[in-house]
Parts: sequence; structure tokens; C-alpha cells
Amino acid sequence: MPRVFKQKSVIVAALAALAAGVAIAQEGPARGNHDWAPPAPKGKYHMLPATLETVQWGWLDPREKPKLEINSGDTVSVETMMHSHDKVQPGLTIEQAVELRKANPGGGPHSLTGPIYVNGAEPGDVLEIRILKIEPKAWAVNFNLPGRDFPTIGALASEMPEGHIKFFPIDLEKRVVEFKPGITLDLQPFPGTFAAGIDPNDPAPRKGGVKDDPLAPVSTLRPWKNGVNMDINELQEGTTLFLPVFLKGGLIWTGDSHCRQGNGEVNLTALECSYKEILIQPIVRKDMKLDWPFIETRTHWITTGMNEDLDVAMTNAVREAVDWLANQKIVPMSRYEAYALVSMAGDCRISQVVDVRKGVHCMIPKSIFNDLHKKS
Repeated sequence: MPRVFKQKSVIVAALAALAAGVAIAQEGPARGNHDWAPPAPKGKYHMLPATLETVQWGWLDPREKPKLEINSGDTVSVETMMHSHDKVQPGLTIEQAVELRKANPGGGPHSLTGPIYVNGAEPGDVLEIRILKIEPKAWAVNFNLPGRDFPTIGALASEMPEGHIKFFPIDLEKRVVEFKPGITLDLQPFPGTFAAGIDPNDPAPRKGGVKDDPLAPVSTLRPWKNGVNMDINELQEGTTLFLPVFLKGGLIWTGDSHCRQGNGEVNLTALECSYKEILIQPIVRKDMKLDWPFIETRTHWITTGMNEDLDVAMTNAVREAVDWLANQKIVPMSRYEAYALVSMAGDCRISQVVDVRKGVHCMIPKSIFNDLHKKS
């Protein structure tokens, strides 16, 4: 081969290698990768399928018999169902969706797999739950209930008197959904609902109107200190959720699975789907104390606030962010400095406005901390 062609071949090969390297860099870390977090030895592997026996519809009952018992550090592959015990299926009409919504008075529409009992988890502890992998099933749905019948459900409920429902096939290979010709959405799956056992002091209404039993079942509608219907779209693969423990064993549920959601979830639902599996690793933390759910990703620390009043939810999330910064040891600071830093660098977002208790989450970027890895 002439020398010039050899040189061209070398250049082409080098450019191809460079392009491949750029592509890998653009793809970023592998899905579910927790290499940013402290190593966590994995225990046994478990599977929890979604059946009528293992899935609850609309209520968190602390007296429900655990469907799986695990040790701290074990991994669990959890299957989830669509809403209303899998009764939401392609072909369902909006009228039928309304009937299902009315079929469980006071309860949520959510189908939640669990509870999972974690040995060693005691009230006052924290459950660190690493989300390792999410594999959706083959279709999704979005709907809004008719505003004339549900005037408070949805940001524009009064302007949308008719209900609307649409089902979407999912391209599982490309991990995309065609919203309609000309609009394609990439999947960003996350669990809309992730809960630990109920807070006995949760002021939410209890099943059957019970008022004198702190362990009476709580509806899945409202997010709270133990997580539940948070609808925080940052809870994707590679993320860690921290939940305060209120009951022995932790008692983990998950469901209300989403394949994508904009902040606010304004019409009531996200791109609702179900999962072949969500692979999680729960770890009991006795060295942490939390009042509200806390989230950590590769790039951010995220605090949360929930309240029926959006202003109060915002105040709660900001307070949590300020308190976290004032207590962290990477770069010590006063509470006044923390307050200023949240104002300058924090990103407080409306999680959802449709779950009775509205949600706000405040994102603190790790990138603002110089020499973070040396000091942590």
C-alpha cells in the first residue's frame, strides 16, 4: 500500500476512535451507576413479582403482612402494576377511568408492590435506597379526569371540563415514545410513589374515617415524611433516596411507576407505565437522622417539602436545604451563609401540584464545592 494511503487509513482510524470516544463521553455513566457513592457491599438477590397478593391498591396498611423479608444491603428486583390493580389497560375509556377512580373512596389509584421488611430497620433510623435499574413494560398512558366532575384535580381542571385519555406504545429498544407524529419523548423512568411504613402522626385522613388508631391505613394520594406519592422526577436510575423509618422493618412499597414526567405533573398524570423491574438496594443507616425525604444524585443533593399550601411546601423545602448545608462538613458554614447559598445556587422546583399535598424539591449542585472529593 502506498504511504499516503497508509497515512489516510491511520487518520481515518484515529478519527473513528475519537468519534467513538466522544460518543461514549456523551452517553455518560452507565445506567444505574453509583460509582459516585461510597461502596456498598451487595447481599443476597431477591425478586418480588406483582400479583394481587403482593400489590395493594390505594392504601398503605402498616398491618399488611410483609411480602418479602430482606437484610440491609440485599438487592431486590420489584415488578410493578398499572393503576387500580392493573385494571388500567389499553382500550380503557375515560368514562371507565372515572369509574375506577370512584371505586376506591378516599384511596389513591396507585398499585403498590410490597411491603418489603428490612431486618434491623427501627424507628428513628434512615433507609438508604439505591435505585440501580428500571426496565419498563411495553406501553404507557396519560389522562386527565373531567374537570366538571373533579374541579380541583389538575392545574387547569376548570378549563378542561372533558376528560382525556391516551395510550402510548413504548419502543423499549430505543427507550422512546411517540407522543404524536413529529413529537418524540425519550424515556426518563422513575417511581412516582416510593414509601416506607406510615408515619403514625401523619394527619392525612385514614381509611374508613378512623380517627383514634395511628396505625389505620393511609391513602397513597398524599406525599409525606415517609415518601409516598412524591412524583419527583429526579428519582431515576443511579439515584439514592433516603427515607426516615417510622415502623419496625422499614416496610418499603413502590409503584405508581412513571416513564417520564415534567415538573408539576399539571394535568394529573405523567407518562404512567409499569415496570418489568425496578432493581433497588435498601441499606439501613443508623448514623443518619432525617425528618423528610432526601435525595442524592451524581450531580445534586435534593431536599423536599410537602404541604397542601404550595407556599408552605416551598418554605419546608428551603428550610431543609438550609439546614442540610448548615450541617454538612465539606465546607462548614453558618445558617445565614447557607440561606444565602440556597438563594444564589439552589434550584427549587415544583414537583407536583395534583396530589392534594403539593411538593417542592430544592436541588443543591455538587459542582459548587471545590475539592469535593478530597474533603468528602
